[in-house]
Amino acid sequence: MDARRGAIHRSRGFSLLEVLLVMVLIGAAGALAAGVVGGGFKRMELRGQARDIALQLRFARARALVTGEPQTFSIDPVAHVWKGADGRSGRVPDSLRVHFTGAREVQPAEGVGAIMFFGDGASTGGRVQLSRDDAAFDIDVAWLTGQVSMHRAEPRQ
Repeated sequence: MDARRGAIHRSRGFSLLEVLLVMVLIGAAGALAAGVVGGGFKRMELRGQARDIALQLRFARARALVTGEPQTFSIDPVAHVWKGADGRSGRVPDSLRVHFTGAREVQPAEGVGAIMFFGDGASTGGRVQLSRDDAAFDIDVAWLTGQVSMHRAEPRQ
């Protein structure tokens, strides 16, 4: 009789310690991934809001060019609201900081910033900065050409 045949075969499996170790490793990897993804979603929201503001500024410029009439985009950094051409309006999430730099002459109210676009494409110029934590985007409007550009920036303090 063969010794292997007579021996009791022991099933090979995982010990409780091995299973617990794998579960701890999976939990640690999940917690690490959640932190990375959570920060990624916040940055995606920041970038999305900056793109939306840039889009509304470009729309106001396009309306000024098409109609030949001045169009105004205004933003209230404290209330987190903006108003654009053709009655468009929106809200910036409270989780983002808003800072405006521009000409005082076109301010519709104290603390509210505005950029005016003219029928020839020019504008009063200005900058809207949206930021969160250590990330920020500047949306710049050139005063001579009215061109709107967006780029990463250092957050203002």
